[in-house]
This record gives sequence, C-alpha cells and structure tokens, in this order.
Amino acid sequence: MTKRIFRSICLVAIAVFLASVAIFLGVLYDYFGNVQQNSLNTQTELAAQGVRIMGAKYFEGLAPQDLRISWIGADGSVLYDSEANSSEMENHLEREEIREALQTGRGESSRYSVTLMERTLYSAAKLPDGTVLRLSVAQSTLLTLLLGMMQPIMIIIAIAVTLSFFLAYRLSRHITEPLNRLDLDDPLNNEGYDELSPLLRRIDAQQRQIRKQEKELRKKQEEFETVTDNMAEGILLLNPNGMILEINRAAAGLFGTTGACIGRHILSVSRNVELSELLSGIEKGVRAEKTVDLNGRKYQFAASPVSENGTISGAVLLMLDVTEKEQAEQMRREFTANVSHELKTPLHTIAGCAELLENGMVRPEDTARFYTQIRSEAGRMISLVEDIIRLSHLDEGGDDMKRENVDLYAAAAEAAGSLSGEAEHAGVSVNVAGEHAAVYAVPQLLESIVYNLTDNAIKYNRPGGTVTVSVGRLAGAVCLTVSDTGIGIPQEHQERIFERFYRVDKSRSKELGGTGLGLSIVKHAARLHDAKIELQSMEGEGTTIRVLFPAPSTATGSSPCSAAC
Repeated sequence: MTKRIFRSICLVAIAVFLASVAIFLGVLYDYFGNVQQNSLNTQTELAAQGVRIMGAKYFEGLAPQDLRISWIGADGSVLYDSEANSSEMENHLEREEIREALQTGRGESSRYSVTLMERTLYSAAKLPDGTVLRLSVAQSTLLTLLLGMMQPIMIIIAIAVTLSFFLAYRLSRHITEPLNRLDLDDPLNNEGYDELSPLLRRIDAQQRQIRKQEKELRKKQEEFETVTDNMAEGILLLNPNGMILEINRAAAGLFGTTGACIGRHILSVSRNVELSELLSGIEKGVRAEKTVDLNGRKYQFAASPVSENGTISGAVLLMLDVTEKEQAEQMRREFTANVSHELKTPLHTIAGCAELLENGMVRPEDTARFYTQIRSEAGRMISLVEDIIRLSHLDEGGDDMKRENVDLYAAAAEAAGSLSGEAEHAGVSVNVAGEHAAVYAVPQLLESIVYNLTDNAIKYNRPGGTVTVSVGRLAGAVCLTVSDTGIGIPQEHQERIFERFYRVDKSRSKELGGTGLGLSIVKHAARLHDAKIELQSMEGEGTTIRVLFPAPSTATGSSPCSAAC
C-alpha cells in the first residue's frame, strides 16, 4: 500500500508540475507577444514621423538589426525594403496589415512560418501622402522557446522530481503509519482515520464470530480426542493422498509412533504389505476389511472411504484387536471337536456292549462285566456333560450364583475327606494344614476349586506320595496351596494345562477317568472371584498350584501357610 501511495503522489506531483510549466509558458508567451507588439507599434509611429519629415532620405544609412522596414505605395507596390530588393517584391496591397492601415490609418497582424518555425509580427501606419510604412519583427514560437529553455527547465524538473519523491515518501509513510499501527486483535481501541471505523467495526464483529467458532471447534476437537484417545481401538484419518490427518493413542502405539506422524504418509509409518493392499481400494471408493498380523497379534483393519459431492475426500481406518476373538473362536472349534470326540468314545463303548448283550453273544458269567462297563461309560458321560454345563455357566458370568463368606480351610478339609477313598486306592496320603480364613465366594465354586486341584494331585501322584492342602494369609490375600509329590508337568505344557480338554498324557488321563475339564473349571471359577493362579512344577518332582483370593478384610498376619504360600 505504501508503494501505491508513493507512486500515486509522485505521478500527481509530476503531472501538476508539467501542466503548470505548460500553462506558465503559454501565458508568458502571450504576454511577451503583446508587449512586443506594442513595442513594435511604438517604433512604427516613430519611424512614420521620420519619413513624414525627411521623406526617402530617412532610409539612407538605416540598418536595423532585429526589425524589417518596408515602405509601400498606395497601389501596393514596395517602394523600400530593408532586407530585400523592392523591385522584385510582389504587390502588398492584399496584406492584412496594409489593407487595414489604408482603411483606418493603422494596421497590425501576425503570420506563422512552418518552414522557419517562427511567428512574424507586423505593424503598419498610413502616411499623409497615402503611402504605408510597415515594421515587422520575428517572434520565436512556443516550441522554439521551449527548446531554448530546455536546460534550465530540465534542471528545474530534476529538482522538482527529487523533491516530489522525497515529499511523496514522507507523506506515504505518514499516511500508512496509522494503518500499520492498527491493533487488529482489538479493532475498536485504535486511533486512526475516521474512514476506517466501519471497516474496524466489521473486523471486530468477524473476530468475535471467529473466536466463537474457534472455541466450538476446539471443544469438539478436545471431545473427539478424549473419546478416541481412550478407545482401545485404533483410529486413523487419512486424506485422499494417504497422508495422516489424525491418529489416536491406540493406533500410534500399534504402529510404534507418536502424534508427530501427522502429516506423513501412512506407508512411511507402516510398510505392511496387507495394509498397502487394503488402502489401494480406498481410491476406488470401496470399503475394505482385512485381518493383519502386527506385533504378534491379529488386528481387523476396516477402511471406509469418505466421499463429498461424489469425490473421495479421505478415509477412516479402524483397527480392532481380534486376537482374543480369534483365540476364542479357535478354542470353540477345538472344544466342539473335543466334546464330540470325548462323547463318541463312551457312546461307541456303550453301543457295542449293548449290541453284544442284545444279540446274546455274551456268556452269562461275563454279563455283569458288560453291565459294569456300560454304567462306567455312562457315568463318564454324565460327568463330562455336568462339567460342560458348569463351564458354560461360568462363561456366562455366574451372576445368578449367591456369594457369601466361606471358610476356605473348612472347604479344603471337606474336599480332602470326600477324596479319601480315591487317595487310599491310589496309595496317596492327603494332609490339610494352615488356619481358618474366610473368602467372599460362591460356596459351590470354591468347593469345586479345592476338589479339582486335590483330585488332580491324587490322580497324578505316585504310590506312597503325599498331597498337602494349605490355607493361610499372604500379603493381604487368602492363599490356597495344593502341593503333590507326583509326576510333575513338563515345562512346555505348563502354559496350556488350564485349557479345556488339554491333557499332558492322554492315555493316563483316560485311564484315570478324567474329563479334561477340571483345571479349566478351576481357572474360570478363580477368574470369577478375581483370584490369581500360580503354578510351579518340575517334571518328576511334583507340582504346586497356588490360588490367591482377595481377602474380605484388611486384617493380615503371619500363619503356618505363609511359608508354603
């Protein structure tokens, strides 16, 4: 703006100056022309007086330098001319000044010569004898005058232009200085030109509207970030070129980056081939889903294009961790297969025994054995179905089960007593130690935990081995520990023994009549009580399983179980 004001002032100043010079020269030229004409008239009167007195002798020895004198007869013939041969000159009767002098006694005129680029002034006076005396003088034209004065005029123009530039610079700075000092953050408190008041009021109104909209946008942005950053699912917003516009904390952690990746291309953050293939379909406006392996886990990637007026303006990438879902689906398939397998074996046995009995192919003395086999397999099926029903109930949360304070030591003693027959048959001694400790639990599930752990410790023990069930308090928790001196669990199987139907030694498990669901029931029941399970086992040396229940009170103290736990 300063430059435009500067240029405008300079141009106006120069234009005014040139116009002033032109007007001045024109006025000055006319003024001096009139002065020169009056002077010429005076000189004509003086010369006419000399001719009236002296006649033709007046012209003898006369040599005017700037003037031209002509004496014209009454018929228009030239009697004398100071610059030319009068006999060779044409008749002057039709000349304006001569005709006017003959009529009125005085005449004057001016004629312009294009060839000589000058104007000639004429003054004529009529003598008493009827002749006319004429004087003429050459006057330079305005252009000639301008060319003659070019040097001083150029000096004046240079001075004027320099002064114009200086004054224009100062004036433009003075004009724009209040504009440069405007505080647009507070438009109404500015001191400046009154002409700017409507503009400043408009700016103030727009700024208030912008601040209001900015506050609303910031609030929505904070709400969006709060929601997305607290989501377990990853969310990515991309523009049509694949550049990251927004990323939440879960997605940043998944790709091993931070919010600083905003503005970068998605493939510079992750070069996963499957992700690249997924995003390639976004350009066509097609929603795509794909399961991608990242960091040892499985993620379901769903890419949805965002269109505006029929044009793809970006994409939303949603990342769901489906590892547990996949594992649960795999477990469900394995569970279905295992249940089918586990039920098929006793059913085949029952069907086979029943068919032999039906066809009379069994000797009378062997009939009792076949009935015993049928009853045993049926009992195994009943136990299996009951365990499956119990597990299904636990999977649903067991919300209908009533909880109460249960004495864990009493539950352990009762389980040991109920398994005394199995222990005696296996040649294993069972000991219960510790103290009475209350647990806020479902009595049936708590008894199931103790029973299954003690039952397993008896089944997978050695003849002459021992099983120790201890109850006590440890670090604010109620501790149940079941230890045995049995065959132990190999290291590679320890992480999977709580899975459904998982058996370390399948032949031994079936021989002992287990369903393969006991430890799985223990895990689910413990989870329902917010209990933690710890396993320690060495192959050939025995196994120790510890279950830590949250204590119903903060009372803690030393107990005989502290060492065992």
